[in-house]
Amino acid sequence: MEKSPEPAPTAAAAEVAARFRSLVDADDVASIRQTQHLILGRLQDSNAVLTHFNEYSEQCFTEVSGDFASKTRLLKSMKADLDHIFTKLRGMKARLASTYPDAFPDGAMAEAMDQRPDLESPLD
Repeated sequence: MEKSPEPAPTAAAAEVAARFRSLVDADDVASIRQTQHLILGRLQDSNAVLTHFNEYSEQCFTEVSGDFASKTRLLKSMKADLDHIFTKLRGMKARLASTYPDAFPDGAMAEAMDQRPDLESPLD
């Protein structure tokens, strides 16, 4: 046995809707809509400005990224070359110290071996 759908209580719905409308003043609703419209306009303007800024930033990054990558490769190459040079110099200083032990005071050679800062370790 199937139940037949009950008719929609339109009178009750209309009464509830009328009571809700009586709770809120029409001028307040109009004021809220106007404020929302104003806020929407400001948000759209802000969105347009941010979109323009993002496009400009992307263009600038595209222009600079190739140059930045080549400079990074150059710096890495220079660091490798300098590490190689300082390794050779330390070896030469060690050979000089072992060949001519009287030419260097006892503690001076250890201090003079490598006076450059360690760039790999974090700063304190």
